[in-house]
Amino acid sequence: MVGRWSFPRSRMKMLLLENIHPAAVERLEEAGYSVETVKGALDEDDLIAAIKGVHVLGIRSKTTVTRRVLEEADRLMAVAAFCIGTNQIDLDAASDHGVAVFNAPYSNTRSVVELAIGLMIVLMRDVPDKSAAMHLGKWNKSATGSKELRGKTLGIVGYGAIGSQLSVLAENLGMRVLFYDLSERLALGNARRMRSLEAMLAESDVVTLHVDGRKENADIFGAAQFAKMKEGALFLNLSRGHVVNVGALSQAMGSGRIAGAAVDVFPEEPRTNADPFESPLQGLPNMILTPHIGGSTEEAQEAIAEFAAERLLGYLNRGDTTFSVNLPNVQLAEVSGAHRILHIHRNQPGVMAELNRALAAAGLNILGQHLKTDERTGYVITDVDRDYDPASLQALKTVPGTLKFRTLH
Repeated sequence: MVGRWSFPRSRMKMLLLENIHPAAVERLEEAGYSVETVKGALDEDDLIAAIKGVHVLGIRSKTTVTRRVLEEADRLMAVAAFCIGTNQIDLDAASDHGVAVFNAPYSNTRSVVELAIGLMIVLMRDVPDKSAAMHLGKWNKSATGSKELRGKTLGIVGYGAIGSQLSVLAENLGMRVLFYDLSERLALGNARRMRSLEAMLAESDVVTLHVDGRKENADIFGAAQFAKMKEGALFLNLSRGHVVNVGALSQAMGSGRIAGAAVDVFPEEPRTNADPFESPLQGLPNMILTPHIGGSTEEAQEAIAEFAAERLLGYLNRGDTTFSVNLPNVQLAEVSGAHRILHIHRNQPGVMAELNRALAAAGLNILGQHLKTDERTGYVITDVDRDYDPASLQALKTVPGTLKFRTLH
């Protein structure tokens, strides 16, 4: 579907789901946009009904934006994930429809890292079981099996924004840090990159996962990986639920091979707080289960709201796609003394020639042009003189491969 929009900001509708922090609403309304909020997530059918006439959709991790949703969206220009992950959004479908997708990849990093540190400490000290016993009236004061983090080896799977920051804090606590990542990463401090996951697992007293949610990461950690870990090691997953085989983790805990674990994310999670939760990990000793709260601090949610809102405003107001996860990234300053035209198209031969012919035929004087493509999509920003007939832009819709175009004031 080819779309074009050019009308006042107050007529652009934004829909924010899942209790997105009020700072986002405040910033977007301050910029002149109309914002509607919904407390919970929406399933596919409800989202299709709600997205009619919506120009910008804001979600967190519980709402899934499928190809069907994007096909039914008649005005959608952008989707903002007010979280790190974007695996709940069909990015290929978004690109096919010229819909920009943004996320907040760094804003809750510190919150996840601090939780990971805290979980390691309480697991090392067997706090979960000791606390549970106290609530049952049992006094079990003992140093047996209770250890310090200092001097222990931490193995980090995934050395991105979270893994690398965790590396620094863990080292400051006296831990030896190893990490494994498929990409080349700069080791911080004294951390050492391991060339194989198996080698890292064999040396680590604590293993923690911080990988992304791509489909290829499904079940990357299962029975074979737990068997490679040190006897009595600890295990943490604060990344994505589908990357760990929870049945294999349950067996490893039951056999005693894994002495303790903390899991914050699950293959299937309740859509709302009112829905029940079930997992084979429930009831296991020295097992901490948390309801996907790694990045759920007041500080992180406010930072995410501000970051994602600014990315949306940069895109809507000046066509800046910096940090878009599905469109070519083009960093743009505000335009003055010109009118800006945004054109999104399939990456196919001849589009630029046809686009420029259409602009010339309309008598538009090009003051500047910015182009960037990836393997799927082409993204063009053209700045022209303000004096032109708006009807002349209709020819841009007929350029082969056009997905979306609009004018920016």
